[in-house]
Amino acid sequence: MNDHPTTPRHKRPSPSRRTFLTAAAAATAGAALVGAEAWAGSTPGPRGAARAGSFAVPAEDVRHTKTWMAWPDSSAIWGRQLGGVQADIALIARTVAKHEPVTLCANPASAAKARSLCGSSVEIITSVPVDDCWMRDSGPVFRTDGAGGLDAVGLHFNGWGGKQQHAKDARVAERIAALAGVRFTGAGLVGEGGAIEQDGAGTLMATRSSLLNGNRNPGMSEAHLTDAMCEAYGADQVIWFDGVRGQDITDDHVDATSRFLASGRALVQWPLDADDDAYAKDARAQFRVLSAATNAEGQPIAATKLQGPDYDKIRSRDPKFLASYANYYLCNDAVICAHFGDSTADAAAKAALARLYPGRTVEQIDIDRLGAGGGGIHCVTQQQPAP
Repeated sequence: MNDHPTTPRHKRPSPSRRTFLTAAAAATAGAALVGAEAWAGSTPGPRGAARAGSFAVPAEDVRHTKTWMAWPDSSAIWGRQLGGVQADIALIARTVAKHEPVTLCANPASAAKARSLCGSSVEIITSVPVDDCWMRDSGPVFRTDGAGGLDAVGLHFNGWGGKQQHAKDARVAERIAALAGVRFTGAGLVGEGGAIEQDGAGTLMATRSSLLNGNRNPGMSEAHLTDAMCEAYGADQVIWFDGVRGQDITDDHVDATSRFLASGRALVQWPLDADDDAYAKDARAQFRVLSAATNAEGQPIAATKLQGPDYDKIRSRDPKFLASYANYYLCNDAVICAHFGDSTADAAAKAALARLYPGRTVEQIDIDRLGAGGGGIHCVTQQQPAP
């Protein structure tokens, strides 16, 4: 279960949170990267008065009421890595809690350990059972209406296409919405929050490899999927990237590579010039697509490169390690991001995020155990925006 092919260290490995997190996994297909230029561009969704005044997912940099997280406790999923991952989840929770309230969902049997590691600054609840820690994917996507209203939509989490046990996580979104006291509806698609980025002004971005995939949305056309995403998020347009199929459990979530900074602005984590693996090619393709795209308001998108680290210089020797600066989390007045041990790249990423988010404190933390599982800080957090 834990055997991995060796990947040259200068290349970005497959971010397989989770190629090993597959006790209930189906076999994954061979990797494929489809040429992004052939599919470059964006597909419009329904527009106009039908959406006026309705609920929409705001940009992540709005004020939050709180952050939701989940506590991993399954040795069947994590094996010997469980303790280290729990320590990283606790560190993330404590760091976010310095800036806004954090509520962490834990199973009753593991709540005491969660409390001992997270400390008194983090609220631990046991009324929402969980299978794992990936709240970005299993949690509710909160929406606001601009008039003090808040609701939530669920993306029908199915364990990244049936690759991992998820009976509890499949109900996390609706259970949290009930605790938050907001109306809950199901989206017209199957997916995960990490698969969709929004700018809060009508534009989404996502990879076809993750969502336009038979393991999530069999038989659904791109036009139909675009409409369903726009309806769920209150958006008007999707910028599609081809992505990478079958090399990690998420089928290449966009939030490890590309993020919106604002309406008309985005960043892409940029690989080293020597990197030529599928994910490096995918990152370059995402940058080309974004640089040629316009947003829902008709503005050209200004894409910024966020330089990634040199895998020869990071602390982790795990060939499946995900070193994504782009997988940062925005909380009230702060940016929470990772450092990986390439001191030059770590410092440059911190300085770049400080420039991109002026007025916010940049907190850079070591989450190497979580990174060895193919995930990052954004993957395990879910914001509840202030109405």
